[in-house]
Amino acid sequence: MRLRARSLAATLLLALLVAGAALMFVERKPAPPPQGMRAGAFDPPHAAPDLSLRGSDGSEVTLARYRGKVVLLTFGFTYCAAVCPTTLATLTQARRGLGADADAVQVIFVTVDPERDDAAQMKQYLAAFDRSFIGATGTPEMLAKARAAYGVAATKEGAGPDYAMAHTSSIFLIDRAGKLRAMMPFGHEASDFVHDVNLLLAE
Repeated sequence: MRLRARSLAATLLLALLVAGAALMFVERKPAPPPQGMRAGAFDPPHAAPDLSLRGSDGSEVTLARYRGKVVLLTFGFTYCAAVCPTTLATLTQARRGLGADADAVQVIFVTVDPERDDAAQMKQYLAAFDRSFIGATGTPEMLAKARAAYGVAATKEGAGPDYAMAHTSSIFLIDRAGKLRAMMPFGHEASDFVHDVNLLLAE
């Protein structure tokens, strides 16, 4: 009888230990991660390819110049009929939506049409959206190198002065340390940019 009682007591003790261990495991489970970026994230992030182009503000455009800010980098051209103005209008709304944090964000618009987009043309065009936006231009070779670094395609369509440029329309998100963090496809709302930029600024 005593042996049976001791066996029962040992069994109960073991059950309590197992239950306690299970409870500790549950309590120590890590909290779920915060909601992720709405853009397509680069995992792991890597250093964003730097630029060396002529800016619409008369200075050289490099990413190092904007270290400490979140950079929204996009490619397009000032004679674009729909995609580019839509993108820039969205980024304008996003910057306004950031409120006081807007100064911690820099939009860079790299032309795919150096034949028509000189620095003066880009400055005038971008001023209609947000005077803080920086345009970047250069020789065809310089711009081809920048596009290749980001996997951006650009093709001339048509002939004569009214030709168009078919090009990649995504927006690249670069964090304050200069790392390429995500790529937002064309068509997202300003609120998606505000969400993702806030995540990057909070790091």
